[in-house]
Amino acid sequence: MGCRVAVVGGGITGLAAAWELSRAGVVVSVLEGSDRIGGKLRVDRVGGDLIDVGAESVLARRPEAVGLIRELGLGQRLTHPAAVSATIVSGGRQWPMPTGTLMGVPSDPESVRGLLTDAEVERLHAEQLTGPTGSDLAVGAFLDDRLGPAVTDKLVEPLLAGVYAGHSRAISLEMAVPVLDRAAREGRSVLEAAREAARAAQDGPQAGTPVFATLVGGLGSLPDLLGEALVARGVEIRTDTTVRAVRPVGEEWVLVSGPTIDEREEPFDAVVIATPAAPTARLLGPVAPESARHLSGIEYASMAIVSLVLDGRPVELATTSGFLVPPTEPLTIKASTFSSTKWPWLRAAHPDRTFLRASIGRHREEASLQRTDDELVEVALRDLATVLGSPLTGVVGSHVQRWGGGLPQYAVGHRSRVEAARAALPPTLVLGGAAYDGVGIPACIGSGRAAAGTLLTRLRDAGADLG
Repeated sequence: MGCRVAVVGGGITGLAAAWELSRAGVVVSVLEGSDRIGGKLRVDRVGGDLIDVGAESVLARRPEAVGLIRELGLGQRLTHPAAVSATIVSGGRQWPMPTGTLMGVPSDPESVRGLLTDAEVERLHAEQLTGPTGSDLAVGAFLDDRLGPAVTDKLVEPLLAGVYAGHSRAISLEMAVPVLDRAAREGRSVLEAAREAARAAQDGPQAGTPVFATLVGGLGSLPDLLGEALVARGVEIRTDTTVRAVRPVGEEWVLVSGPTIDEREEPFDAVVIATPAAPTARLLGPVAPESARHLSGIEYASMAIVSLVLDGRPVELATTSGFLVPPTEPLTIKASTFSSTKWPWLRAAHPDRTFLRASIGRHREEASLQRTDDELVEVALRDLATVLGSPLTGVVGSHVQRWGGGLPQYAVGHRSRVEAARAALPPTLVLGGAAYDGVGIPACIGSGRAAAGTLLTRLRDAGADLG
């Protein structure tokens, strides 16, 4: 028998790692603590219809997710959003989403006049150049100094909140907006960096290609489809299997799972841990305490997605793909997606219904989630009515999906923390997931496959029989 590798965690990162490992012929077991695989990718029935209640799209201009989908033979199910834009809520009204921005930083300050006051636009024009920085900074703090706090509050915050459910004045510039980090370290103009990015988007090799993609039937269908392909390759997938300890025994790792009164111990030659930072740190504590110490400092944000189904096609939801809400607005929801308008496949599949969703929850604002599901639905409907100017009618279904501790926060210095955690690991134990290399689905897939690739290289170098 060849090498046996355990993948702890059956989210998209762990499944991607298993896919990469299976290509090399090793014997792979995926051990997932919950009753299902897929992590933050999930479909559920709302009003009787299956729709995404977790992540609903991938960044198509990154290759990892689209590439994996095509490897699975699912390329014909890839689909893209309609050519409608979103809006930003500011001062109690909706403004068109500015074009040509870099994570909210406009390439043309005049494009945001109205959304920003005249005085705020003039401050934006008068960028305050500073000398090169020598270390990581918080996104918001850097942009406050360069362009003024209005850019941070009204433009950058709602976009970063959509990615991290966090706060820009605490998020790492190096991790979240590497283009701006390079400008900061070189002492270059942020506005010029945004203009260069806008020109590249318009004239570069990916100009004209869709930015986002999903699967017909919902992105949440991907884990089960990937799981079926893995099983066909001989990969073992076990749900309801919480790994409670990882112990070195000779040259092997013994994984302990199951209740304390009925423990199961299994030997493996190597391990990929693809669980969130806190449970990963608990597993690593006895075997890699320095790694555990670094990982235990990574905080997470909790959030909820409220999905709604309406009879008919309200006209107020037909012209945009949704809206983003800066934290300066007196609203609880931080964004809403008009899914039936955004996704033509969904509209075609359900021509007499309208699907939309709202996101609630930011880092360290868990109080907003301490409501019942019915109360969260009421809050979402109330805020939607405020933004749209009239109540939504004909609601025939609702669903609340809570993602407790769902999104890792990339604090200042995050990259150094992750590098230190990985450097202190034994060679046949590797990490992957949203806590390390990026929170989007493509980044997680890339993280899982890279972790597997690193492990395979080390096993080959050690002369292991991969199978």
